[in-house]
Amino acid sequence: MVLWVILLCTLVSLLLGGLCVLGVFRRQRPNEPPLDKGTIPWLGYLLEFRKDSSEFLKRMQRKHGDVFTVLIGGYYFTFVMDPFCFSAIVKESRSKLDFRTVATELVMRVFGYQPIEANYSMIHSSSTKHLMGDGLTVLTQSTMESFQKLMLFNLSSGEVKSVWQEENLFHYCYNIVFRAGYMALYGTQAPQGAGNKEKAEEQDRLHSSQVFQEFRKYDRLFPRLAFAVLPPKDKREAERLKRHFWNVLSVKKTCQKDNISGWISDQNQLLAENGVPEYMRDRFMFMLLWASQGNTGPTSFWLLLYLLKHPEALRAVTDEVDKVLRESRQEVKAGSPPITITRDMLNQTPLLDSALEETLRLVAAPMLVRAVLQDTSLRTSSGTELTLRKGDRLALFPHISVQMNPEIHEEPHKFKYDRFVNPDGTKKDFYKNGKKLKFVSMPWGAGVSICPGRFFATAEMKLFVFLMLSHFDLELVSEEEEIPAIDISRWGFGTMQPVHDVRFRYRPRF
Repeated sequence: MVLWVILLCTLVSLLLGGLCVLGVFRRQRPNEPPLDKGTIPWLGYLLEFRKDSSEFLKRMQRKHGDVFTVLIGGYYFTFVMDPFCFSAIVKESRSKLDFRTVATELVMRVFGYQPIEANYSMIHSSSTKHLMGDGLTVLTQSTMESFQKLMLFNLSSGEVKSVWQEENLFHYCYNIVFRAGYMALYGTQAPQGAGNKEKAEEQDRLHSSQVFQEFRKYDRLFPRLAFAVLPPKDKREAERLKRHFWNVLSVKKTCQKDNISGWISDQNQLLAENGVPEYMRDRFMFMLLWASQGNTGPTSFWLLLYLLKHPEALRAVTDEVDKVLRESRQEVKAGSPPITITRDMLNQTPLLDSALEETLRLVAAPMLVRAVLQDTSLRTSSGTELTLRKGDRLALFPHISVQMNPEIHEEPHKFKYDRFVNPDGTKKDFYKNGKKLKFVSMPWGAGVSICPGRFFATAEMKLFVFLMLSHFDLELVSEEEEIPAIDISRWGFGTMQPVHDVRFRYRPRF
């Protein structure tokens, strides 16, 4: 009899524990945001959220207001859609709201890398040194040389005729921008003996093309891999690709190259000094590749496409580029050496800056997530005091709450190349309900988790567009070509990608 009582109590305990895990007993406490668990235990709204995160969040906002808690795959997420709350959230201490908890889980799942405690301070200090200030000037020059190798190497001979060439715009932009950044960061082939510079450059073009092809395979799997919903066949392919990049980007192979960026070499050295084994450093190199090059190519595509679809914008930005070239006393002409664009020149393009920021407003859609480590108070713009529960996750989705908010950006679905710049070239301020906003577009995140490579990424994209506009005439193959829809499976992971490519053509301007 005693044995049966023990067994029964054990079964009841297991059942109750399981129900707790599934979220059956969760209830909204006083002062907590509205709670919506959905109808499926544990899963909650996972399937609907994965299907189209943006539409799901819009529906929840209409139903519950600007702050609400929903169950998604075993986690309770409190989404904050009130932009006036953002400053308090990004400034909150890590002891209450911590981004590292979520980031650690993601990079382990997606890249196989297990971060150490020193990683975040190490990345910050290295990025400050090499991706900003004087370090950014050096890296901009290196990236410029990489673009020349890929885009302009056959123009300086003067043998190229001014004939139209057709390409797929998304593939072209992603391909060129990725490869230029890859070579600038991870180094180039060392010439084998005197007079072999051309052979080494040709090997760089071939190798970087092969790396990009494999990277695109992985990139297509990335969203489902991040959500851990890959079917078995795709999961095996993802594992194959991980191993491939751990090998290609291995510390041993990278160290054999010339012109490795300080950003890459310094971080490898710091990891080694902190006792991180070589195989794990190989995985870190892969993580840095995706972090640095996973969004710049797609963003460059959207920027060029929007310019091509808006002739007045294309004329204005092209005129600005030409003006900067003239003032630098450089000219694009047949048989002449390729022009050199410096960081100082890139700082003289307010219209290009605004067009890029407008593009990011339209297509950059990161999800900013924090783990709630202890009960935390949050005051909304209406003055309501809410409590975030320990163990939950807090999330911001700026694409809806600020970037596409008609109360902040008039006609938010339209591309306005000069939206972010005043007539005198200064940056424009934005307001909601008469109150000035600090965050009006958040493609790089914010606070302690803001992208440390944002200045390099911006320089890389501007270099590419500057070169395209200064060296080539550009047009869409079909003037009736519509802006393609976005791939909704990529909500939350940076710049969105199109559901299909767009044909364009280009020819030398001289």
